[in-house]
Amino acid sequence: MVGQEDLYIEKITSSIKKIADFLNSFDMSCSRFVTLREKLTALEQRIEYIETLVTKGEMLT
Repeated sequence: MVGQEDLYIEKITSSIKKIADFLNSFDMSCSRFVTLREKLTALEQRIEYIETLVTKGEMLT
């Protein structure tokens, strides 16, 4: 019975480690998406600014 309990504990421990690895990977992915979203927002703002300048006929410098 002790051998079976050890295997059971080992399986649970392994599963917990896999879950932790997945959550860490997911967290890193979310962080990348936040950074990407911030960069896209900044680019959108630049494009809107340039569109405004072009619409008004102002020169870009």
